[in-house]
Amino acid sequence: MKTKTTLTISSKNYSSWSLRGWLVARFSGIEFDTVVVPTDDAAARAEILLLSPSILVPCLNHGEIKVWDTLAITEYLNELSPKSGLLPKTNPARTHCRSICGEMHSGFSSLRSALPMNVRAHFPDFKIWSRAQADIERIVEIWRECLATYGGPYLFGKLSAADAMYAPVVTRFVTYDVHLDPDIAAYCRHILDLPEMREWIAAAEQETEDIDELDIEF
Repeated sequence: MKTKTTLTISSKNYSSWSLRGWLVARFSGIEFDTVVVPTDDAAARAEILLLSPSILVPCLNHGEIKVWDTLAITEYLNELSPKSGLLPKTNPARTHCRSICGEMHSGFSSLRSALPMNVRAHFPDFKIWSRAQADIERIVEIWRECLATYGGPYLFGKLSAADAMYAPVVTRFVTYDVHLDPDIAAYCRHILDLPEMREWIAAAEQETEDIDELDIEF
């Protein structure tokens, strides 16, 4: 009997962690059904607005096993599907990948606050305050080092969990009109051109729910 697998997410327009978890699951090659928690759910809304962590999303249910937190989901799916390439094969690259995924997971709070994910929106000439700019510069440094070390077009050559972890940042750079050097802009185009990203963005654009706090320029 086939093990039933579900991934619980929230808004495709607003929830960066939902996107990360969903991409990791898609990259792993497993078959799963998606369960969507509405944005009027108090816990899901708090997660989107960075008011509190939520174990609601993303959450993977694989048979009797329940895994939440994107890093935990990544490690679980890498064990389940080791040939998928979620984590690189060689130990140095795998350690590097885990490190930059962890940095995304726990850091860049200024970027998260000042440039929240909002796929449907576009704020041209958005003014970025200095702390958020420092986060952007660090992310660009990470990307440039990875692309130079592993040859691109993705952060570790082939698609990996790192690309899933940083994909919401790519959408933020589009939403807030962030100026990027040509090599970094090219990486962003590679991410946006992924079939999985095209599917996610198309669905986000069809969502009708609005979170007023995230639909104004501030």
